[in-house]
Amino acid sequence: MADAILEAHALVKRFGGLVAVDGCSFGIARGSITGLIGPNGAGKTTTFNMVAGALAPTSGRVSLEGVDVTGWPSHRLFHRGLVRTFQIPQEYARMTARENLMVAAPGQSGERLFPAWLAPGRVAREEAALRQRVDAALEFLNLSAVAEERAGNLSGGQKKLLEIGRTMMADAKLVLLDEPGAGVNPTLLKEIAAAIRRLNRERGYTFCIIEHNMDLIAELCDPVIVMAEGRVLAQGTIAAVRADRAVVEAYLGGAAGAAA
Repeated sequence: MADAILEAHALVKRFGGLVAVDGCSFGIARGSITGLIGPNGAGKTTTFNMVAGALAPTSGRVSLEGVDVTGWPSHRLFHRGLVRTFQIPQEYARMTARENLMVAAPGQSGERLFPAWLAPGRVAREEAALRQRVDAALEFLNLSAVAEERAGNLSGGQKKLLEIGRTMMADAKLVLLDEPGAGVNPTLLKEIAAAIRRLNRERGYTFCIIEHNMDLIAELCDPVIVMAEGRVLAQGTIAAVRADRAVVEAYLGGAAGAAA
């Protein structure tokens, strides 16, 4: 794929005798918001886990910006600009929303022993600049009012926004979002969609989104990749995949557009 930020080549993942992903290949274009859909058990999250470094593929290859990153651990990929979120948010529950964003920024001098001892002025200046970035992210996400609230007390939608905020602090290039709409009320879902769209348009973030809410996929995503039984079944616009007979039979069934 021309100008692909990420490419997966013939990915396979076996768990004993179970083949969860079976020769999955696709590309994610730089600057796109790509949807990854399919019924439960299609292999979507396992594919995400291989791409994001949580699982090593049994075979196949993953490349990020032309570099073979197959089997790289998540922390290495994080420093290359690939960040993922989870269907169930992984916030630091006892820390405030502000603190959750503060700790997400990489390369802080104060995290290392000797700079903290020998260069406290530099550490203080970095922390002041970081606080300004955090304040800007909280405002961007409409979370300023809960900045000092413990993250564990936030609503499900606010936690999803907070996870997006952590990707902002990491200056992500490619963000893998695992069901950002799951368990979120309609008002906050609109805010999440707006944040994704703004980050894509204004800051050039590339997104790949697993989601069962077809309205959200239709609103945000072009193209859409459909998986079934561990394989890529179809790719294209949401209109094209909805009209694909194989997709209708394997995924949408008799309730086209409904969540699987």
